Amino acid sequence: MLRRARLITGSYYKQHSVVPRGSGGQSVSPLDLVKLTPLMNLTSGRAEVVIALIDGPVLTAHADLASASIREIPGRLAGTCARADSTACMHGTFVAGILCAKRGSAAPAICPNCTLLVRPIFAEGTPANAHMPSATPEELATAISDCIDGGAHVINLSAALTQPSSKGEHKLEEALDYAARRGVIVVAAAGNQGTVGSTAITRHPWVIPVIACDLRGRPLGYSNLGSSIGRRGLSAPGDGIISCTTNGQSPTFGGTSAAAPFVTGAIALLQSIFPDATSADLKIGVTRGHVLRRSAVVPPLLDAWAAYQALLTTHSAEVTSDRQHEENKNQDRGQREARTTAPSRASTWIHQ
Repeated sequence: MLRRARLITGSYYKQHSVVPRGSGGQSVSPLDLVKLTPLMNLTSGRAEVVIALIDGPVLTAHADLASASIREIPGRLAGTCARADSTACMHGTFVAGILCAKRGSAAPAICPNCTLLVRPIFAEGTPANAHMPSATPEELATAISDCIDGGAHVINLSAALTQPSSKGEHKLEEALDYAARRGVIVVAAAGNQGTVGSTAITRHPWVIPVIACDLRGRPLGYSNLGSSIGRRGLSAPGDGIISCTTNGQSPTFGGTSAAAPFVTGAIALLQSIFPDATSADLKIGVTRGHVLRRSAVVPPLLDAWAAYQALLTTHSAEVTSDRQHEENKNQDRGQREARTTAPSRASTWIHQ
């Protein structure tokens, strides 16, 4: 039986309740929980840092994404949404908002000045809840390779392999090996089936699998766990997350798809601050591989500030103010507009 990669939603479309502070048990904001706030105060990211989003298409016309630098890789599926009510569009836009929405919006907006490279693998269905979008492992492997060749530094993946194993996983493993050779970090949502085990994605040594936790740092019951997830993965907020939606509202959703971009965004900010750090340095820093020896099936909570402090001991930090970054961004835009050469085949600018 052919194994397919399915969009990770699980409880994503279920409403989640946020426990207010002081209501019996300490609760903090998702960004504060994983110590991203002080890192975000240092930088909003750099356009040179490219985040690939392998997911559904993105509603680039969303007001909170209008100023983001978004590119798409031309392929069978368009990078922009054709149907705002489709599951694929809702999911891709939600994850994009966590990463690249404008600061001050309802979304976490972790690294809005980084470049987002959109490579959809999930087609838009109609209506939104008709079926769960899926793609074959071969299609997923091709998407990973496309993102690497398109200049990605880190890939955010919210697809879970379901059904019995098949030959397609071999090509997927080859694509992940290619990412490792090229130094492109892959962050993958662990899945929301509530199982203990691994897949070709989560057990690959180069992948950082991410489970979801609540706003007190406790793992959510439906997050997939396993020895490889516990050894090499991280936990991040996946409950009560607000981001960009396609219906004009800002409900709170959750799941490992919502958790993964917190890790991806942290890596993008760290790479923006430490441009001379290798992908191995960043991966070790963010997973605290230099200090933790793990044996549990539950991974530790992301601590973005601890990763920053660890990298600071061995690398020089380059912090650019938002104003300076905007001036550089405008200068780069003017230079691009002045060019008369044809656009690269690797990717197409949607907007900046």
